[in-house]
Amino acid sequence: MEYRIEHQEDGHRGRFFVQLEGVDVAEMTYVWSGDSRFIIDHTEVSDVLRGTGAGKKLVAAGAAYARLKGVKILPLCPFAKKVMEGDAGYADVLD
Repeated sequence: MEYRIEHQEDGHRGRFFVQLEGVDVAEMTYVWSGDSRFIIDHTEVSDVLRGTGAGKKLVAAGAAYARLKGVKILPLCPFAKKVMEGDAGYADVLD
C-alpha cells in the first residue's frame, strides 16, 4: 500500500501523520520542550496500515525532522522509545 507521511506544526505541538481518503490512519504527536528538544508523546496506527511499517516510518520522519532542525528527541511514547532505543541509527537524535 502506498501512502505519504505528512507533517503539521502549530506552535509548540506537532504531528506526523498519514491520511487515506481524508481520514487519519496513522499519527505520531510531539510537543516542543524548549528550543533544543521535542518529546514524542503518542504514536497510533490504524488496522488499515498494520504490518506496513507505518509506525517506524513515522518515527523515522520525526528523526529526519530533528536532524534538519539540529535538535534532540525525548521519546516518552513506549513505541517510539522502543524503536529509537533499539536502533543505533537514532543515537544522534536520542535525548
